[in-house]
Amino acid sequence: MTAATVPPRSLLRPRALRPGDRVAVLCASSPAEQPELAVGLDTLRFAGLDPIVYDTAVDVGTMRGYLAGDDAMRAGDLRRALTDPDVAGILFATGGYGAQRTLAAMDWTGIGAQPPKVLAGYSDVTAVLEAVAAKLGWASLLSPMVTSSGPRSQYSFGSMFRTLTQPERATEIAYPEAVCAVGGTATGITLGGCLTLLTSSIGTDTSYPARGGILLIEEETEDDYRIDRMLTQLRRSGYLDGVAGIITGTFTHCGEQAAVEAILAERLGDLGVPMLMRANVGHGGYFQSYPIGVAAELDADAGRLRLLDPPLQPATP
Repeated sequence: MTAATVPPRSLLRPRALRPGDRVAVLCASSPAEQPELAVGLDTLRFAGLDPIVYDTAVDVGTMRGYLAGDDAMRAGDLRRALTDPDVAGILFATGGYGAQRTLAAMDWTGIGAQPPKVLAGYSDVTAVLEAVAAKLGWASLLSPMVTSSGPRSQYSFGSMFRTLTQPERATEIAYPEAVCAVGGTATGITLGGCLTLLTSSIGTDTSYPARGGILLIEEETEDDYRIDRMLTQLRRSGYLDGVAGIITGTFTHCGEQAAVEAILAERLGDLGVPMLMRANVGHGGYFQSYPIGVAAELDADAGRLRLLDPPLQPATP
């Protein structure tokens, strides 16, 4: 087997969750809306999990209104959850802003010696999922969060729970309304998330570059010129050098879809790699959970992503 045909290797995959597992619920970013948090916690309990609520999940902005506690509290909660042997996974309560500050205050010493555990979230949590890949070599899950709500939440939570608890059934991901921007197939390691967070991590020790990867980007509430600027920064920084394939998800409240897709096609299409647009991943839609750090094959013509490994290790009895 030549180097060109060696399949990519997944990062360390945590085990799937089982009924009765304790899961940490915390914030790395902004405060959670408490009524939505209560509903989300009940949802986790109905699904058979045992949520453990950390201080940041119930902090209502004691330092600043847009931060769940101070930096030390958020970093401390994250570290405690990562190192607690009784915690099987971390489900973030919400996104917002603050994950970059949390990572700046984070002590990673000794965490890599722990068995990997799954982290699940999106939006501002993108920065944490990148950090876990870069610092620990762990796979994770871009997915809804505990306070995610709205008319599409049943679909989105269903996708998340399937991946968390039955990963062997989550290896074939179809994007039925996707549009092929550049045809072909590509293999690589899945990565990505919210465009703003990917861009703001560049130059830090927690950025996880796209070389050899199948990159997912999505966004919410950004003007077209800001999307253009962030994509240009990804290009100029070298972040996109060697990317194997690209999937663009939802761009909610970012202007007319056609105009946004024209920018995406112009700034990314000339990289010459398979590219799929309008995948239902991200803010504001029917959110299909997307693994981070898992070997996969993208078929842009068919609008499909096939995972070469289950996103998590099967749970043992």
